[in-house]
Amino acid sequence: MADMTLEMVQASQLGMKALGAGIAVGLTGIATGIAEMSIGSAAVGATAENKDIFGLALLFTVIPETIVIFGLVVALLLLF
Repeated sequence: MADMTLEMVQASQLGMKALGAGIAVGLTGIATGIAEMSIGSAAVGATAENKDIFGLALLFTVIPETIVIFGLVVALLLLF
């Protein structure tokens, strides 16, 4: 009986870790999408006016994607 209870607790803990990892990646993905929504439209508008700032606009568009990488790192730390 005690072995079964221990297995249930371990399975519950593993499930909560997986849920936390999923929330970490999911919320950071949503936040990145919201951030890139405004940055991307501004970058396209700025590039349409001045073609010389394409590289800078591209850099500003890529910066929010690091948030998802941080979420993935947190998820991996939770699971392993």
